[in-house]
Amino acid sequence: MKVHLISGACGFVGRNMVRRLIDTTGDLLFMVDDLSIGTHPSAWMEYNTSRKLEDVEIIGEQERIYFWKGDFRDLLFRLRENPYYIQEKYGLAFDHFSDVFHFAAIVGGRAKIEGDPMAVALDLSIDAEFFYWICQHRPERVLYPSSSAAYPINLQSPSGAIALKESDIDFGSNLGVPDMTYGWSKLTGEFLARIAATHYGIPVVCIRPFSGYGEDQDLSYPVPAIAARAARREDPFEVWGTGKQGRDFVHIDDVIDLIFILMDNVSDGSAYNIGSGKLTSFLDLIGIFTGFAGYSPEIRPLTDKPVGVHSRYSDMSLVWDRFRWKPGISLEEGMRRVYDAALNQI
Repeated sequence: MKVHLISGACGFVGRNMVRRLIDTTGDLLFMVDDLSIGTHPSAWMEYNTSRKLEDVEIIGEQERIYFWKGDFRDLLFRLRENPYYIQEKYGLAFDHFSDVFHFAAIVGGRAKIEGDPMAVALDLSIDAEFFYWICQHRPERVLYPSSSAAYPINLQSPSGAIALKESDIDFGSNLGVPDMTYGWSKLTGEFLARIAATHYGIPVVCIRPFSGYGEDQDLSYPVPAIAARAARREDPFEVWGTGKQGRDFVHIDDVIDLIFILMDNVSDGSAYNIGSGKLTSFLDLIGIFTGFAGYSPEIRPLTDKPVGVHSRYSDMSLVWDRFRWKPGISLEEGMRRVYDAALNQI
């Protein structure tokens, strides 16, 4: 049986990945999350905890889902001290992890990124510990989620915004300035991924997701927050900044689909965009959700709120050319799913 490690397994992307692995494989999953942001598996899994084995919860009758609650760095320290810590501690018979999905990070919306940048900078320590460990452990495949925040902010200004392509980040040339400490940490993580692949032969692929969204996303993110306010028919409808700033929205199901395609085909540490290739302003997004709700509110701009870069969207031509992939869920369909989920919460 294959054994996969998922750090940050209870966050938005992590739990959607876990669900996909449960549905599509019979493999054993070792989940790690400190629940500082993520949600306990009991809130989103169909299975109950069958038993506890010291500090691990074993979930489901088949006992192939293990949940370790804690700081991922603590587990990595134990694994550095004893490479077979997990096997010996919990009686699991496997030589090494097959796939490692590294979602553990200090994340949040724009308020977190700009309001507490030093907390976000802790991602540097998480990633440094992680890449040091994988070069020792040598898993079969590794996913490192970077971010579209790694792209130079001068390419995302009101006057100079362009569709961002993978080659706009060139480690052999001028990198440009990424978006706050979050962008710097992800850029550094990408560089470590390339080192792990090139110098240590570790199969790694990096992804640069744009604005992923879905039905179970935390309300600190704009899509579910706007959907919830539209479902409550708020009027006036507040928007951070002018609302003219735009993002590239891509449904989490499409994100997961492309992750597996990339892991099957890329191992040299290079990075690929995950987006729709379309720019949608927050005013447009409000219009979509209030359209679902059947009303036209007054828009009230909050110009004192942090808004980040003006326009961030992807050029998906490289992914199309190499893998013939494009999102399967349209903006209208995806946002409808989010709106329906918001209605169910009222």
